[in-house]
Amino acid sequence: MTKRNNLLIFILTIGVFGILNTEMGVIGILPDIAEHFHVSISKAGLLVSLFALVVAASGPTMPLLFSGINRKRVMLLVLGVFVLGNIVSIFTSNFTILLIARIIPAFFHPIYCSLAFSVAAASVSKEEAQKAVSKVFIGVSAGMVIGVPVSSFIASAASLQMAMVFFAIINAIAFIATLLFVPSMPVEERLSYGAQLSVLKKPITWLSIVTVILLNSAVFSVYSYLADYLETVTNMSSNSISLMLFIYGGANIIGNIVAGNLLTKDANKSVISYPFVLGVVYIILFFTGQFTVPMAIITLIWGILAGIGGNITQYWIMSAAPETPDFANGLFLTSANLGTTIGTAVGGLFISEMGTQYVVLVGILSLILSLVTILLRNYMYSPTKQLSA
Repeated sequence: MTKRNNLLIFILTIGVFGILNTEMGVIGILPDIAEHFHVSISKAGLLVSLFALVVAASGPTMPLLFSGINRKRVMLLVLGVFVLGNIVSIFTSNFTILLIARIIPAFFHPIYCSLAFSVAAASVSKEEAQKAVSKVFIGVSAGMVIGVPVSSFIASAASLQMAMVFFAIINAIAFIATLLFVPSMPVEERLSYGAQLSVLKKPITWLSIVTVILLNSAVFSVYSYLADYLETVTNMSSNSISLMLFIYGGANIIGNIVAGNLLTKDANKSVISYPFVLGVVYIILFFTGQFTVPMAIITLIWGILAGIGGNITQYWIMSAAPETPDFANGLFLTSANLGTTIGTAVGGLFISEMGTQYVVLVGILSLILSLVTILLRNYMYSPTKQLSA
């Protein structure tokens, strides 16, 4: 049984990697896309921003609509849509068609990701659930981090089309593995849409959503401008910046493994400690960011913490609405994307008004606000009361 569960979690991780790789990998080939389709770099950027916007919008609705259908069928449908979208992207010479071939899969993105977290958690005992979810999060981190340099390398070594073939192959592997090795998973107790939506009546759900938005804003308000920070504040070369981004990404994956153990041991303590620990890292970053060696050490620790943060935010919403796992995971995806969007926007404002170095203040401010909502939720609802549901 354990071997079967491990295989299932591994397939889910590959699937999530394929989907996130399709979303984020395009960042590494935006200049090539702009050149190939004869559009401006800002227009090519729509492939990233519109994708994220659609994911945020469909996060709560799409998992809800598909919540009563056999989970294996839903996974195959989503992966199939991604494979087709990738194939169209390989062969089209029209930018509008390329945009449509990305936006349609984006609607299905939250269905697979929310299912992957729910199925992973349900495949093991309650005590081991967070460890299983943290393994799936490795796919999220790898997709966000590995996709960018790999697609960029393939495009420069071979061609833009071959980079897109890479996206298609990963999704096709996940599709075939799901078809062959994932058992049929009919939904035994289907919750009505009303019952699932009723979690939105609970203040704890909204407190958790605001916390996730703030914690994601804390990470991405600074991370989105890491390359710019390393160039303008630390004065690093482009090769060194690439290495630092790779260190951050690798550390992010380590953070996912650490998070599974932390949340299994004492989830509430981990959540309360998180803003303090990341806050200390940001304060050190603010004062020593111009020095290369401290910056490299900070990037490694920060990457680990960012990986832990993703798991913490998913747990925080799941523990607020454990009775509707798919819908709760959809809310998590929307909140996380909103946090990323808001954090990046506010970070950009701080940079234009004060300079790149001061973007760290947005992260610190987000952490202070998140601590308020975490403590407020703990004051209103004891952790044991939440999880007894």
